[in-house]
Amino acid sequence: MPFTGKATYSAGSDLPEAVEDVSDLVSIASPTETPLLDALGDGARPARSTVHEWLEDALLADIDALTDDAIANPTLQTVLHVVTPGLYRPGDQLRAGNSEERMRVESVDAVAGTITVHRGHAGGTEALAPSMSIRLLGNAALEGADADAARFTTRTRRFNHTQILSASVEVSGSELAVRQIGLADEMDHQKNQRLRELMRDLESTVINGRSELGDPGAGGIRRMMNGLLALIDANVFRPGVDGFPAGSQLTEDQLNTALREVWTTSGGRIDLIVVGGRVKRAINSFIGTAQRFHSPRDGVFHDGVGIYESDFGVCRVVMCRAVPPGTVLLLDSSRVAVMPLAGRSFHFKPLAATGDRESGQIIGEYTLELRNAIAHAVIKGLTV
Repeated sequence: MPFTGKATYSAGSDLPEAVEDVSDLVSIASPTETPLLDALGDGARPARSTVHEWLEDALLADIDALTDDAIANPTLQTVLHVVTPGLYRPGDQLRAGNSEERMRVESVDAVAGTITVHRGHAGGTEALAPSMSIRLLGNAALEGADADAARFTTRTRRFNHTQILSASVEVSGSELAVRQIGLADEMDHQKNQRLRELMRDLESTVINGRSELGDPGAGGIRRMMNGLLALIDANVFRPGVDGFPAGSQLTEDQLNTALREVWTTSGGRIDLIVVGGRVKRAINSFIGTAQRFHSPRDGVFHDGVGIYESDFGVCRVVMCRAVPPGTVLLLDSSRVAVMPLAGRSFHFKPLAATGDRESGQIIGEYTLELRNAIAHAVIKGLTV
C-alpha cells in the first residue's frame, strides 16, 4: 500500500487545531544496514569467556609433493625425496601430477625424507619433475600382516577475544520535559540512534578488526577481536601472484579459481560472497549479454547478480559497505558465528544522576568465531 502520510480514514481530523503535522519518526539518511550480520544470523550459543576458544581438527592429508631437489633419472628413479614422508606407508598407491603412471610405496625413510617406490606397477613409467604433486590413492594392506603404527592428527586450539562496544546517552531535564517535533521521547530516540551506530560498528569490526598487540585488558590495552580479514590466512589470492589469474577488475575466471581452490583443499562449501559496491558491479557484468527482461511487456531489465551458481557451490552475493575496496570475501557461513559474551548482548544501563539530566550507556560485548580458516578465502588487490 503506498505511503500517504495520513491515517487511512481520519484524513488528519485527529490532529488538534494549530498543531504542526509532522511524522513521529525523524528521518535519517546515514547508512544503518548490516547485511553481513543479517546473512549470518544469530550465533547458536554465547561465548563464555573474554578469550573465546574452539577446537579444530583435520583428516590426514592425501596430497603431498616431491621436493625441489634435482631428479637424476625422471623415468627410472625409485628413491624419491618428498615433503612429508610421515604420510606414507608401505603399500600406498601413488599418482604423480596428472600422469597415468601408478607407483607403489615399498619403504619409507623418515630420517632421510625419502620413500622407495616400485615404478610403473600398473603400466608404463612417466617422467617425474621437482615439486611435482603426489596424490595418495589408498593403501593396499598385506594379508596376514601386523597392524601398522597408529597415525593421527593433533587438534588445534583457536581463539578470539571479545570486544566491548559502548556508547553513552545523555538528555537534559528540559529536553525530556518539552514536546519535541517528530519525537515521542527524546531518550528513546537517542538510544535508538546509538544502537544503530553500534550495530554498524560491530559489522565493520567483524570484517576489519585486528587485536591490539600485548596482553588485552592489562595496562590499558583494549580488548579487540580479530575480524575475517585477520583470521582468513590460508586462501589469500592476489591477481597475478602464485598463478592466480591477473586482472585489475574481478573476473569470473578469478572467482572460480578461488572457489575451486577452497573446494580442492578443504571440505568447505562457499555459500556467501561479500563485496563492496564497485566489485559488486564487476560481478553483475558476468551476465553481460545474458541480461534479460522479465517479459516482453513488463519492461523490467535484469542488471544484478544476487545468486552466483558455479560448479563449486551456490553463493549468495551480499554487498556490504564495510568491505575494503578491491576485496572479495568468500565464506562458508556454516563455519562463521558472531556471538555475544553470555549476558552481554546489546543492552541499556541507566547511570546515576549527577545533575539535571538523565544518562545511560548502551553496552555490548561480542566476538567472532571463524572455524577452519582453510574453508574460506579472500581475494585482495583488485583495482577499483
